[in-house]
Amino acid sequence: MNVPARPVRRGRGARKAIRETRDFTMLPALKRRLPLVEPMDMVQVARIDAASMDILENVGVVFRDPIALEDWRRAGAKVAGETVYLDRHLVRELIRTIPESFTYHARNAANDLPFGLDHSIFVPMTGAPFLRDLDDVRRVPTMADLSNFHKLSHMLPAMHSSAHHIVEPCDLPVSHRHLAITYSSMIHSDKTFMGMTTSPKNAEDVMEMCAVLFGEAYMETHAVTTGNCNGNSPLVWDETMLGAMRAFCRRNQPVLCSPFVLGGANTPASVAPTVAQLNAEALSALAYTQVIRKGCPAIYGHYLSTVSMKSGAPMAGTPEISLMNFMIGQMGRFYRVPWRTSNTLGGAKTFDAQAGYESATTLQAVIMAGANYIWHSAGWNEAGMHCSMAKFIVDAEQCAMAYRMAEGIRWDDFDEALAAVAEIGPGGHYLGHPHTLENFQRAFFMPEMFDNNSVEQWAAEGSVEITARALTRARDLLGDYQKPPMEAGKEDALKDYMARRMQEIPAVDALNHTH
Repeated sequence: MNVPARPVRRGRGARKAIRETRDFTMLPALKRRLPLVEPMDMVQVARIDAASMDILENVGVVFRDPIALEDWRRAGAKVAGETVYLDRHLVRELIRTIPESFTYHARNAANDLPFGLDHSIFVPMTGAPFLRDLDDVRRVPTMADLSNFHKLSHMLPAMHSSAHHIVEPCDLPVSHRHLAITYSSMIHSDKTFMGMTTSPKNAEDVMEMCAVLFGEAYMETHAVTTGNCNGNSPLVWDETMLGAMRAFCRRNQPVLCSPFVLGGANTPASVAPTVAQLNAEALSALAYTQVIRKGCPAIYGHYLSTVSMKSGAPMAGTPEISLMNFMIGQMGRFYRVPWRTSNTLGGAKTFDAQAGYESATTLQAVIMAGANYIWHSAGWNEAGMHCSMAKFIVDAEQCAMAYRMAEGIRWDDFDEALAAVAEIGPGGHYLGHPHTLENFQRAFFMPEMFDNNSVEQWAAEGSVEITARALTRARDLLGDYQKPPMEAGKEDALKDYMARRMQEIPAVDALNHTH
């Protein structure tokens, strides 16, 4: 794909003029006003619930963690070896104490986010071991690349979070990466962010850095970050994830309880039974958060994919994934717990038509399913193996378009617009009418990344395709980036904490579990 040469950098005055006309203000949390897609009736919802409870009671869930096993014994569950058998009444009693909604608090209060119920937020992708960079070259990421993604997350209005390791900074020792990743998410954006859960010790470091930034007492009553804990389907939670979960829950910080589903490989090869198993796995973790700390926020999560029965490769954008998202949304609302899903996923190797179709299909489904925490919303490609700089930009604009759709119909100018119909009359046009001049910027979403000009004009302007346009936009945004101010002394305190921990943790290419 043709990528233009790197443009000449503009002068400071020109960049300032553009900054003054371009609005980087974060969109508020989406308040959905469209009807949801709910394919199950209440009899079917009850059937999924009953099947999941049967799994919990009779098949059990493995908790490979001695602390969790002892916690469950004290809570009254039946424990046999590493398998925990959860009585449905105990599960219901525990998940009843999970808040149905709460507020995410950013270090800039203007970026606080109401969360749960009919509110949704968009969060960039994370975890990519490769990227496609500003020259559309697939390569190993560095810390500088990750910082660029955090800067873009800060500037793109539809992104509500800077996430954490959008790409893996491979120029740092594995044992130290979580510190630099957390620092970068905190300083390059004043939106909310995610916290690393790659080991219990890493999660504790994240909590300590949050305490430096926000204060320990503040964290007791305010959600300031999000942890993700992946289950090992079928029906296993391991020591690493459970230890990280405890670190977050003890500080009253929300965690995503996310079974890692590859439909047909680690679940039955059928939609409804897959949801029943996933639901049981999520409920077991959600219940455990309340064993750790009653009333702490938790989010019903999942990573959802199906596998090709021809190759075993994970797939995205399939009809079954959409159906399962609709069903999981219903189950989350049935339990009165906010829920997370994944967005704009795809298996394409470049930012091509396949990437667009897969991502658009998934985006529409998660919006209509009513997801609250919409993760992996920008950049995902190649089954998560790389984050594309170009796709990051276009995905963010797609999220803004979905945001506008989900806001629903605006009626505030209805009478004025109807008056214009009478004034224009048959055969006229509205382009110069006062109502049009007053409302044109908000009347219809105007994508900046899509080219709607004639083919002749497009050719005359260099036949530039969307990847090249998006990369130009990414360079422009990074050139215009301004670091958001941080409260005096906080950045130095974070640097001091990182320096101390880097002295205490050996610099090795392995996760820190002991220091």
